[in-house]
Amino acid sequence: MKHKFYDVKIKEAVEAEVLECVTYGSDTRTRYAFKGKTGDGRPLTAFVSKAVWDKAPASLKK
Repeated sequence: MKHKFYDVKIKEAVEAEVLECVTYGSDTRTRYAFKGKTGDGRPLTAFVSKAVWDKAPASLKK
């Protein structure tokens, strides 16, 4: 699954493969994110809504 990430180093949006779907925070405030990597191996994180996160394949969720 592909998603748009913002690459801070080159200061533009890039499309990359989603490697995993993660959650951050506690029960009262949960944040949902996609993790990916650039072509040269730098990590990418994109925070998404719960609705978008729920649509991701279950095999990517942790």
